[in-house]
Amino acid sequence: MEFIKVLHIVAAVFLIGPLTFATSVSPRLIRGGAEGMPVLKLMHRVTQFYGLGTLLVAVLGLALVRKPDFTFNQFWVSASLTLFVVAMVLVFAIVERDQRAALRRMAAGDDSPVQAGRILATSAVIALIWLVTIFLMVYQPGNPKK
Repeated sequence: MEFIKVLHIVAAVFLIGPLTFATSVSPRLIRGGAEGMPVLKLMHRVTQFYGLGTLLVAVLGLALVRKPDFTFNQFWVSASLTLFVVAMVLVFAIVERDQRAALRRMAAGDDSPVQAGRILATSAVIALIWLVTIFLMVYQPGNPKK
């Protein structure tokens, strides 16, 4: 159980960290125009790869949910899982899609201020979700054993 917990933490650091960086730097690259396009392409690939890789964090977290230690009836467990799903939906439904759209528009010589603004706002919400999830994981509100 401890080994899975260590893997869960390591996966969270090394997968969610780069994903958060890639989403948060994208708006600046979009606003930079054609000069930022090569790096934006890289950040788009990072978003895709690490977004999918982040599912490993959820799988390892689910492996930790075992009676009697942790159950889905505990608020912090179900809230963390729900927040994770919301973050992943935001990553793929908004950020990744808007990165792709911005790359298409930039290749055609157009600006993409709408995509930059939407990615900026969404990446801020995603970062906040990760912070709330960390809080829930550390303090485990509602856990009778803590």
